[in-house]
Amino acid sequence: MPTPSPKPPIDPVRWQPPPVEPLPNLPRADLAVVPLPGEAPEDVVVDADGALWTGLIDGRILRIPPTGGDPVVVATTAGRPLGMQVAHDGRILVCTSPGGLLSLDPVSGALDTLVAEVDDRRLMFCSNVTQSPDGTIYFTESTSAFDYANFKGAVMEARPRGSLFRRDAGGTVLTAVAGLYFANGVTPTADGSALVFAETMGRRLSKYWLTGERAGSVTPLRENLPGHPDNLSTGADGRIWCAMVSPLNAAAEWLAPRWPALRKLLWKLPDKLQPQIKPEVWAVAFDPDSGDVVAGIRTEHPQFGMVTGLVEANGRLWMGSIGFPAVAHADLAALSLP
Repeated sequence: MPTPSPKPPIDPVRWQPPPVEPLPNLPRADLAVVPLPGEAPEDVVVDADGALWTGLIDGRILRIPPTGGDPVVVATTAGRPLGMQVAHDGRILVCTSPGGLLSLDPVSGALDTLVAEVDDRRLMFCSNVTQSPDGTIYFTESTSAFDYANFKGAVMEARPRGSLFRRDAGGTVLTAVAGLYFANGVTPTADGSALVFAETMGRRLSKYWLTGERAGSVTPLRENLPGHPDNLSTGADGRIWCAMVSPLNAAAEWLAPRWPALRKLLWKLPDKLQPQIKPEVWAVAFDPDSGDVVAGIRTEHPQFGMVTGLVEANGRLWMGSIGFPAVAHADLAALSLP
């Protein structure tokens, strides 16, 4: 077994976590678990043919047939595949860490690097990606200081090193929003007027406006979440689906505003001695205008949890996870609030 790479140093600061505003009780709907031949399918997207796509921690990109059957390995990335999106032309956009933003030909399996550097530095933690109606690609970087293997370092630092970037058709990359607390999921509103993006540590969803008088500005959609948002997707009726990877960790919340030296010491300990993620099945749908909760699921399952990606397909909500070798789905009709 290879020797693990040493952890990079962290530079933590005192940080006051946001307050907590509870969400409505969500249905404990039945869950169907679909095992995969590998670990941690972080995101899940659906193509025009109804096939599902996901990426495993070892770099393999899988296509799951719409009618069931064994997943097919289409490509293997050098970095860990994270957020994905089906582009307007059918390509699969894939965030990798390390590595950057890639484009995958779904037929040949050929991979092309779209963005490897931003601001004359290596893209460290490309997290999620989407495409606006005019074809512009937007993607998030969770932190400029760490890659996926050391994502807990970014949490321990509590520094706003995340960003939302845009890549135009000519390949130019510009910063849309900087100073984000672990930027993560990003998805367009159904009318194309804005993007919704998540900050996992900031525990909030915000809108980055693309059109109208507010174009280029950011406004809140839902703040003070009682858990950590991850990837996002847009439902058929315009609702914004949010994967909630974990509830709050009391130890991490207690540490954040206190002496940074404590977190430096904790970072040096083995991972099993650090605050851990509780494996729940948790996803929430928000109204794209008011931010009100309109649907969701919150339950526990012995073979699934730590939801990090989600998408509507064929009357189901499909979910990916960083904690289990499976994807899962629930009946959309069972997820509406009473």
